[in-house]
Amino acid sequence: MARDEAAIGSVGVLTIATRGTAGPGEVRIKVRGGSEHFLAWSDAPIRKGATVLVIDYRGPRAVDVMEWADPLGEAPSIPGST
Repeated sequence: MARDEAAIGSVGVLTIATRGTAGPGEVRIKVRGGSEHFLAWSDAPIRKGATVLVIDYRGPRAVDVMEWADPLGEAPSIPGST
């Protein structure tokens, strides 16, 4: 299967908190002209509703994320997010 890197570099919102190495959460990101949900893995737990940056692709529908604070306020908004 080809590596799908379209999500890397995207900013999204966690719809389910991550648990660090104990398990994934879920992130909603804008990709390919719409919003999609991916399993979200992180090194440390990240709370639901946090803004995150996708830093790597793990495989089908799974990405690595890190918490992201956009200091310039330029991150794209995702309709329906809090």
